[in-house]
Amino acid sequence: MTPRHLLFSAAALGRAALLAVLATAGATATGCSGHPAGSPASRGGQLTVPGLQERVTVQRDARGIPYLSAAGEHDLFFAQGFVTADDRLWQMDLLRRTARGELAEILGDSVLEQDAQVRGLGFGALADGLVARVSPPMQQALAAYAEGVNAWIAAHADHGLPAEFRLLGYKPKPWLPADSLVIGKLFALDLSHSWSLDILRNSFGDLPEDRRTALFPEASPLDVVLVGGGEPPPVAGKPASAALPQPEAYTGAWASQSVLRRALNRVGLFADLAAASNSWVIGGARSVTGKPILANDPHLAPSAPSIWYLTHLSAPGIHVAGVTTPGVVGILIGHNERIAWGVTNLMADVQDLYAETFDAAGRYATPSGPRAALMRKERILVRSDKPDAGIRTVEREVTVTRHGPLVFKTDGWRLALRWTALDPDASEVAAFLDIDKASDWIEFTAALKNFAGPPLNFVYADAAGHIGYYAAGRIPARASGDGTVPYDGATDAGEWSGYVPFGELPHLFDPPSGVIVTANNRIVGGSYRHLITRAWTVPYRAHRIWELLAANPKLSADDFQAIQADTYAYADATFARAVVEVARSQAALSGEWTAMAKTFDGWNGRASADSRVLPLAVAMRRVFVQKILEAALGADRAKEYQWPNRDTLIDQIATSRPAAWLPKEYSSYADLLLACWKEGRADLARRAGTDETQWTWGHVGRPVRFPHPLGELPQAGTRFTVDPLPKATEGSSETVNAGMFVSMRFVADLFDWDRSRQGIALGESGDPSSPHWKDQLADWRSVTTRTFPFSPAAVARAAVETQVLVPPGKGPDGDGVAAPPKPR
Repeated sequence: MTPRHLLFSAAALGRAALLAVLATAGATATGCSGHPAGSPASRGGQLTVPGLQERVTVQRDARGIPYLSAAGEHDLFFAQGFVTADDRLWQMDLLRRTARGELAEILGDSVLEQDAQVRGLGFGALADGLVARVSPPMQQALAAYAEGVNAWIAAHADHGLPAEFRLLGYKPKPWLPADSLVIGKLFALDLSHSWSLDILRNSFGDLPEDRRTALFPEASPLDVVLVGGGEPPPVAGKPASAALPQPEAYTGAWASQSVLRRALNRVGLFADLAAASNSWVIGGARSVTGKPILANDPHLAPSAPSIWYLTHLSAPGIHVAGVTTPGVVGILIGHNERIAWGVTNLMADVQDLYAETFDAAGRYATPSGPRAALMRKERILVRSDKPDAGIRTVEREVTVTRHGPLVFKTDGWRLALRWTALDPDASEVAAFLDIDKASDWIEFTAALKNFAGPPLNFVYADAAGHIGYYAAGRIPARASGDGTVPYDGATDAGEWSGYVPFGELPHLFDPPSGVIVTANNRIVGGSYRHLITRAWTVPYRAHRIWELLAANPKLSADDFQAIQADTYAYADATFARAVVEVARSQAALSGEWTAMAKTFDGWNGRASADSRVLPLAVAMRRVFVQKILEAALGADRAKEYQWPNRDTLIDQIATSRPAAWLPKEYSSYADLLLACWKEGRADLARRAGTDETQWTWGHVGRPVRFPHPLGELPQAGTRFTVDPLPKATEGSSETVNAGMFVSMRFVADLFDWDRSRQGIALGESGDPSSPHWKDQLADWRSVTTRTFPFSPAAVARAAVETQVLVPPGKGPDGDGVAAPPKPR
């Protein structure tokens, strides 16, 4: 697997392929700009919009955030679709095409394989079928939202479409209610890729049991356990994989999955090993106001524009504010008048692989005998890279067994995927409409009971002073085994008997500590009866947040913001302390040991752009990890080894220095560390020159970039480019402030909703010519998130422009007329 920190550069589309596509479109680098003057996108006055039933007021603040006020839910969600399209229509189209496997129609062969893999999963058909399965109120909201999007498209069909449509020479199709649901499948894909870890564990099945157990730690001394006691869970036994393909056969599967990772990265959703986000809450007894405070910051791939969109929605029966994803109705993370909530990935194992055995007739083995697989043909439209060649159709065949679609195949064997997201009734976003309206814990958990998306840690607070936590989503209950390696599909081993009952999922309400922290870490102990996963993320962020909360008996929203800004590099600080311990004992032997001790002794462990210690710690630790793993696994296998909790093992080796892990070419760990010091310094010299004053983290760390899918195009892509920023966070692993991966920050102050803060990385607009393209970047960089007004009075004070959307014939003078255009 390729770590997220290395994959980023692969997300860009092929420059040559895109240039060819642009040539077929007849587009030029100078022929496109933002919305033209006089278009219906003007932000002030009155605008007639067919399809509305009553007037809708749209106020915008200095950040361009829309505050929508309507007389009913139809018009509210209609206006949400209309306004979101005004800011982010091409991003919406990119998201739905990515999820439906329809990108090659506009981008050509460079994304054909991605489309083919997504078609194999069948997201489009699943979403189309889901529309009739969601609740009637959600169906109505989806329909109204689609009407609003299509009203905006109709008003701009001949002028005013976003620049990307004109660059690529196509127009958007009508928005469907199912398009809002299919985007949810991208979140499922982003937050659920445990099947790659099943392959990894199986490929290491030939190792001695003690070595294999050490390589795949499931617990850490730093764990912050919420439910079921703190003792480690039972250790998984040796994989029963004798009948499965040899480990070397899995290299193709890794390559296959990397295609989908690049797809997610392109739209701002990729999270390496599904590990990303912080959320925590304290009760009123721990806050300076006597009311709860809640924080959330999801970590996803950086992108331009942001994957999030700030919105305020108000109509009888609903008043909610927060972020959604363009194309998704309602609010996904935020608060209403009574409750606030945040989410992080639970890391649950919701994907199992089955090695299917096919005979010469194309039937696969089952306990009851051979069975014919379901076969379907997917017809993918592919834009030619040759002028006047038009669009061709490429057919790909999809094979589906009783377990699910084949996700990888080679001579002699096939792997089928069972995944909760492929259930016909699994909606990732439908439950959020009920969450948006919930007024207390009972209503909130009732909404969560219907959440069928990738399992999430939901953190909760309400105006009555309560706090809570629920791990919601579908988690498989297996008849046998634990799903950590592929099963033999010819047997019933590992069949799912259902899902963990909602009432038995981990949850808390008003814990005595008054504190709840989640950051993709292990949240259940050994006494919890159900298996959630064995692949928890290393708990650095969760433990650091807990430490900072424990250090202050009374906390404020400012304190929460300071925690979100924290850059303590746990992995590197731990390694540095271990180095100092050895260096002190060796200082009399050479000046290098003295320099080593002087460099790291007393370091505060914090990442910053001007830090000259962190680059040395990262470089030295990287060499240490490489030498340890290559000695234990061999060079090739060491490159494959990626485990969410891997750093727990590395910390244990660095601090306790066990003889069993010492590479045989070194007589002691002192010799090993001295070699790591020399090689780490040599690496920095190669990368940054011999002037050690230039060895700062901001100089040697990978720059912070926000890529746009068209940003690498010469001339035409320049408008979409956001200037890179120097590295100032992270290190060998994520810090609480995960820098470029922080997609949104939220602090809910339940003492006064108007003091709550929420912001995204760039800005509300997807138009680079808009003042709201990246006007939030400075706040994001400095972690000075602005307040997000909520009460009618605060919204009125914050509003800098107001537009009234009216149905035909409902304006004061008959049909409404758009006001003169204003800067976007």
